Amino acid sequence: MEREISIDSILKEELKDPEFRRGFEIENIKLKIAVEVFGIRERLGWTQSKLAQEADVSKSTVMEIESGNNINIETLSKLATAMGKKLTINIE
Repeated sequence: MEREISIDSILKEELKDPEFRRGFEIENIKLKIAVEVFGIRERLGWTQSKLAQEADVSKSTVMEIESGNNINIETLSKLATAMGKKLTINIE
């Protein structure tokens, strides 16, 4: 009889490895940022092109950020300001 293995149990085991944990946490942060930018943009009723224009960045930059890539503080600050938000960073 095969024992079922859940993704949660695999993840719990993998997170014991410090290198894996760091990478996982970084990707999780990128995902949260992508979801937040997308959500605010959608609530404003803006297209990616409109956000890019308002923030003075390229549409491909907005696309990359919403895909969880190309995230840097300067660009995030531009996007936040364009959307009437303030960028804050917390280290806990």
